[in-house]
Amino acid sequence: MKKAVSPAKKKNSKKTEEASASHLIDVRIKELGDWRGKTLARVRALVKQADPDVVETWKWRGVPVWEHAGIICTGETYKEVVKMTFAKGASLKDPARLFNSSLEGNTRRAIDFRESDKINEKALKALILDAVALNTSSGKRKTPAKKNAVKA
Repeated sequence: MKKAVSPAKKKNSKKTEEASASHLIDVRIKELGDWRGKTLARVRALVKQADPDVVETWKWRGVPVWEHAGIICTGETYKEVVKMTFAKGASLKDPARLFNSSLEGNTRRAIDFRESDKINEKALKALILDAVALNTSSGKRKTPAKKNAVKA
């Protein structure tokens, strides 16, 4: 017979996981030790400023992920870029045209930050807040009727 886990233990477990993920992100930033670490740290700070209720997770063997009612975005680091991928980016308005990568897909959109790039902090925070709003909405978007649908 499985032992029931109390809600308090589940809550503590989630806090432990988040603390562990936050620690792993701290380690990643320190490991990088260059402009990529500074950029990842700045992106992280902006996410937290925009959404104080954000939860940090660590997925896919080493990718920082920020979540609130689902994935908001990830913070991947590569040799030439720090990539901030928004899970539902294709559904977000981007009046400042921050998205500059992964534009061909129907779901995700990304921002590639290069060493010399300056972050448009105000626009990025707005994009983060829009992603949170999308995650916390009913998620039911009006979809066009199928061409062959029969009306009753």
